[in-house]
Amino acid sequence: MDLPASPPGPPTVSPTTPTTAPLGRGRDRGNGDLVLVVDDVPDNLALLHDALDESGYTVLVATGGEAALARAAQALPDIVLLDAMMPGMDGFEVARRLKAQPATAHIPIIFMTGLTETEHLVAALEAGGTDYITKPIRPPEVLARMNVHLQGARRARQEARQAGQARNALDAFGYASITVRAADGRLMWQTPLARDLLARWFGTQAPVTPVPVLDWLRRHLADADRQVEPPKLVFEQAALRLSFRLHRQVGDEPGGDWLIIMREASDAAVIEAMRLAFQLTAREAEVLYWVVKGKINRDIADILGASPATVKKHLERILAKMGVETRTSAAGMAMNRIRQLHPEFEG
Repeated sequence: MDLPASPPGPPTVSPTTPTTAPLGRGRDRGNGDLVLVVDDVPDNLALLHDALDESGYTVLVATGGEAALARAAQALPDIVLLDAMMPGMDGFEVARRLKAQPATAHIPIIFMTGLTETEHLVAALEAGGTDYITKPIRPPEVLARMNVHLQGARRARQEARQAGQARNALDAFGYASITVRAADGRLMWQTPLARDLLARWFGTQAPVTPVPVLDWLRRHLADADRQVEPPKLVFEQAALRLSFRLHRQVGDEPGGDWLIIMREASDAAVIEAMRLAFQLTAREAEVLYWVVKGKINRDIADILGASPATVKKHLERILAKMGVETRTSAAGMAMNRIRQLHPEFEG
């Protein structure tokens, strides 16, 4: 439902003003793209509201920075027309905050400004603006600029929907995915499974990317640009492993957004396979598992909550059952058998 204009200007909406129709994803957008207009001057709001409404757009308005952020988070507009100079929070800060949130980072922002000095225009673009229009406002120019950027936004939304469907399908098979912007390290997108894994393994949440993951990404960007697949990044907790694989770049900007595939795997099945293959006890199979992983007796003792002497006795029995004399031979034999049964296992 459009917000009707009422002389001398359209109604303004504060973050606490109740609305008569739900905004956001459930909103009926059959009347056109949703535009958020932000300006502290009622005459400017009235002029733009009427012009946009007559052109078939659905219009929301805000007269200040805080209200703009609240409306954008609630409604997820298709484009934002943003006044640069407003009392309190100015348009530059509004843009920076919109771009800092994954939910609104993709929304095109057109600045409306009476400032024509180069440094101000550069500041608008650096804050996240897609374009700018100088005041006084001329509705035909605004509509023409909007149309260009909305076409690009529609294509991006369609690509994002398709990519999102594919990524969510990965979740169903135990693969999670995230998109990270290499330039500033922000986590731009994640599947539900990825969100849970990052919280559980690193205690982080979007837009924060875990530091070791970001370091790994930046370290191997050159390999990825040469289409050389970089090595996986693997973390371990007991018999659990979380791996990261750099899949592909999203978009064409150099060093831009990168899609990363994650998978958590438990080696309980691997341990059980070793137990059956070599007729070991459950504890002996665990010891052999960690021998394959390259751990020394003292480390294995710490992991299993046993003494090094106990681990040594287990290892002696393992060597006897496997018919080998050294832990290196035992590890090699076990690895060969594991790879036959679990090709994805990484020793």
